[in-house]
Amino acid sequence: MGIEFIIVGVFVGFLSGFFGIGGGTVLVPILMALGLGIKEAVGVSVTQMVFSSLYGSYLNFKKGMFKLNEGIYLGLGGALGALGSGYFLSVVDALVLEVMFLGFLLFAFYRFFKKDPHISSQKELPKALLFFTGAFVGLLAISIGVGGSILVTPILVGLYHLDIKKAVSMGLFFVIFSSVSGFLSLSFFGHVNYLYGIAVGLSSLLGVHFGIKAAHRIDRAKLKKLLLILYGFIFLLVVKEIFHL
Repeated sequence: MGIEFIIVGVFVGFLSGFFGIGGGTVLVPILMALGLGIKEAVGVSVTQMVFSSLYGSYLNFKKGMFKLNEGIYLGLGGALGALGSGYFLSVVDALVLEVMFLGFLLFAFYRFFKKDPHISSQKELPKALLFFTGAFVGLLAISIGVGGSILVTPILVGLYHLDIKKAVSMGLFFVIFSSVSGFLSLSFFGHVNYLYGIAVGLSSLLGVHFGIKAAHRIDRAKLKKLLLILYGFIFLLVVKEIFHL
């Protein structure tokens, strides 16, 4: 395995910890640029997310960024939805997956652009709403190689009006459930390259550690701007791969 996979793992791990994402939003287009097909990239991405989400959520929980009962229903829904990802990935064309990936990014970009990061609600959200939101995101997100936080976080902030830092932490916690469930499903259908996935996942832990530290020190307005920049960059990467620019 080339050293580039280790470097990519550390880089993606930092972004996972800092932005509260599973890492697939960045990792999938990078792996495609390194020569992997989208389905193999999805398998490696989901494996990496298991590592980064578990470690990152542990660090966030220690810092008091969220409570377990606030994310458990969202996560359980994500686990249920992700169970169907292996079959979904097997029957859907690669181009359709790439277009879906772009759709996720455009939605996230729009919701964050519209939302003021300083306006938030502290009300408790209905458990059923969180569960079904998680199930929907879990199915679609794992199928395109992302943990779902790229969609969960904008929903929590833009639609449910949660504080952006709390939403980022809950988004990463959600990825634990969706990625573990998705990993089992993708493995069953033969979509996981274990060597690449474990190597990238282990190397990502170093990046997660420093990403979490950096995220706790930045203010909400700057975090929102950096998220928008990240989504815009990833969008351009995926467009380049789809249209071979």
